[in-house]
Amino acid sequence: MNQDLTTGKPETVLWRFCLPLFGSIIFQQLYNIADSLVAGKFIGEHALAAVGNSYEITLIFIAFAFGCNIGCSVIVSQLFGAKKYCEMKTSIYTTLISSVVLCVLLMICGILSCNILLNAIHTPSEIFQDSELYLNIYILGLPFLFFYNIATGIFSALGDSKTPFLFLAVSSTSNILVDIFFVAKLHMGVAGVAWATFLCQGISCLLAMLVVLKRLSSIHTKGHITVFSAKSLQKIAVIAIPSILQQGFISIGNIVIQSVINDCGVGVTAGYSAAVKLNNLVITSFTTLGNGMSNYTAQNMGAGIISRVKSGFHAGIKMVWLLCIPIVALYLFAARALVTFFINSPSELALTSGIQFLYIAAPFYFIISIKLVADGILRGAGQMRNFMISTFTDLILRVALAQILATQAGYLGIWCAWPVGWTVGMLLSVFFYQKGICFTTRPNAKNFSDR
Repeated sequence: MNQDLTTGKPETVLWRFCLPLFGSIIFQQLYNIADSLVAGKFIGEHALAAVGNSYEITLIFIAFAFGCNIGCSVIVSQLFGAKKYCEMKTSIYTTLISSVVLCVLLMICGILSCNILLNAIHTPSEIFQDSELYLNIYILGLPFLFFYNIATGIFSALGDSKTPFLFLAVSSTSNILVDIFFVAKLHMGVAGVAWATFLCQGISCLLAMLVVLKRLSSIHTKGHITVFSAKSLQKIAVIAIPSILQQGFISIGNIVIQSVINDCGVGVTAGYSAAVKLNNLVITSFTTLGNGMSNYTAQNMGAGIISRVKSGFHAGIKMVWLLCIPIVALYLFAARALVTFFINSPSELALTSGIQFLYIAAPFYFIISIKLVADGILRGAGQMRNFMISTFTDLILRVALAQILATQAGYLGIWCAWPVGWTVGMLLSVFFYQKGICFTTRPNAKNFSDR
C-alpha cells in the first residue's frame, strides 16, 4: 500500500516506514552472507576468501544500482508528495529506459575488465580462478540487480516499505537453500554459490517489476504520459550521479583497502571476508534507513511541509541508536562465534583477524549511524555537494590511514582506519545538516505542528 509520509507524528511514521526497510536490507544482505557462509562451510577457507575478494569488486556495480535507486526514489517521492502523478510516472519510465542502457554498458565493461580488476587488488594466486569465476557469473546477473533496486526505490517513494520486505524475505531464504543444494548436493563449488544468487535474484526482480507496473496502473492520471523525458532524466541525474560517485568511490576505496589486506595473506583475507560481511550488514542496514529518511524528507519538501523534517532527524537518531544497542552487544560478546560461523576449522590468523575487526569497529556503529541519518536528509533535501564532501572525507581518511597504519601495525592498523573516518565524516554531516538545512526559518515553509 502507498503511504503518505507528510502526515502523522514523525517518530511513528518513521518507525512504521523504516522498520520494513530495515528488515528488507537484512534479507538483502543474506544473499552475500549466504554466499560466504556456504563457501566457507561447504568448500573451504580459500573459497570464502575468493567470494569475499570478489565482493569488493561487485560493490562497484552495486554503486550504480544504488544511484539509480536513490535518484529515482527521491524525485518520485517529491512528485508523489506534491501529487504530480503524470510527472511521477514519466520519471519512473525515464529511469527504467536509462537504466537499460547503463546496465548494458556496465556488463560489457565488467566482462572485459574482470581479470584486470582482480590483478589490481593483488588477488592471491590460490583464489584467483574462483574469484574470477564468481565475478563473471555475478556480472551476468546485473540486470536483475539494477531493476530490483529501482523497483524497491519506487515502492519506498510511494511510502510502501512492506512489499519489498516480503519479496526479499522469500527470495533470500530461497537463496540459502539453493546455495546449499548447488554446493553440498551438486558439488558445483564457487560457481554454485554464484548461480544460486543469479537465479533467486532474477525471480525476485521479475516479480517486483510486475507489481510496480500494476501499482502504477492503479494510480489514475489524466492526459498523455510521456515515456521518456530529458528534463526528468536531468532531475534524476542530479541526485543519482553524486550517489553513484559516493558509492563508487567507496567501492574503489574498499578495493584499495582489499589490496592492502590481500598482502597480509590468505588467512587475514578470509578473516576479513567473514568480519566485513557482518560489518556490511550493519552499515548497509543503516544506509537503507538513511534512504528512508531521504524519502521522508523528499515527500515533506514536495508537499511544502518543511518543519516536519527537523523532528524526523531526532526521531531517526533515536531509531538507529535503539537498533545499535543489541547489534553492538552481539558483535562484542559473540565475535568468535560469529566469525567461526563462516569458516570450518579456521586458521588461527583468520579467526583472530576477524574477531579483532569486530572489536574495533562495532562500538563506532553509534557514530556512523548518526552520519547516515544526516546523509539521508541531505540527499532528500538535494544538498548533494555537502553530502559528498562528508562522504569523501570519510573515505579518503580510511584509505590513507589503512595504507599508512598497515606498515606500522599490520592488519590491526588497517582495522583502526574505520573508526577515524566514520567519526570525522559524522561531524561533517551533522555540521552540514545544522548549518545548511534551516527548515523552520525558510520563508515559504509551512510551519505545521507534528500531527
